[in-house]
Amino acid sequence: MAKSILICDDAAFMRMMIKDILTKNGYTVAGEAENGVKAIEKYNEVHPDLVLMDITMPEMDGIQALKKIKEADANACVIMCSAMGQQAMVIEAIQSGAKDFIVKPFQAERVLEAVKKVVG
Repeated sequence: MAKSILICDDAAFMRMMIKDILTKNGYTVAGEAENGVKAIEKYNEVHPDLVLMDITMPEMDGIQALKKIKEADANACVIMCSAMGQQAMVIEAIQSGAKDFIVKPFQAERVLEAVKKVVG
């Protein structure tokens, strides 16, 4: 069965790009969220195998959302996406339970490599 992935990014074009990479490679997109609050709601609704979470989002950032998701489900698998120069936030994300991180702008190969490493 295809692994289900929740895409969380405030930029619609980024969600579309990621969705395109994933679906072309046999993954199922379980849902999309444009901020951390929606990411938590969507996670609790669809229980995806993996979450691709942007760090910088309105209402609630990706790190806060990651912490909330991990509180609700200790086994949650989350890969963080960050822009260049957010090293401190990436470290905090890993310490908060993220399995990996992808730096924007990213290549399709890097996204798939991170996804395969985490959920196969």
